[in-house]
Amino acid sequence: MDDADDIYMQSWTGTIIGPPNTVHEGRIYQLKLFCGKEYPDEPPTVRFQTRVNMTCINQESGLVEPSRFPMLADWQREYTMEYILLQLKKEMMSPQNRKLAQPPEGNEEARMDQKGLVLKCCIL
Repeated sequence: MDDADDIYMQSWTGTIIGPPNTVHEGRIYQLKLFCGKEYPDEPPTVRFQTRVNMTCINQESGLVEPSRFPMLADWQREYTMEYILLQLKKEMMSPQNRKLAQPPEGNEEARMDQKGLVLKCCIL
């Protein structure tokens, strides 16, 4: 694989539809996932573009902090982008996040994007 091939798998856009019976219900969350040169041996960087209040997310940057999100802290190369989104959705349903007050809707952040082509993955 050459450098031109690498670019196709670096930058992903993800979407999570907020789970029912939580403060996230019906909300649409946009995320950016960026795979560095060490991926899949190292986890991608995951950043919420949509503002969301969760215990594993840095409120300033939208970054999912590996130290607060076990899946990234205990990364295994078999994990997929889809699995990351599913685990984040599961985290939204957890007791510590399901009732946290959320920022008002419609306040997309102009957070810095990683460069490269973007692939999309959606979890409903």
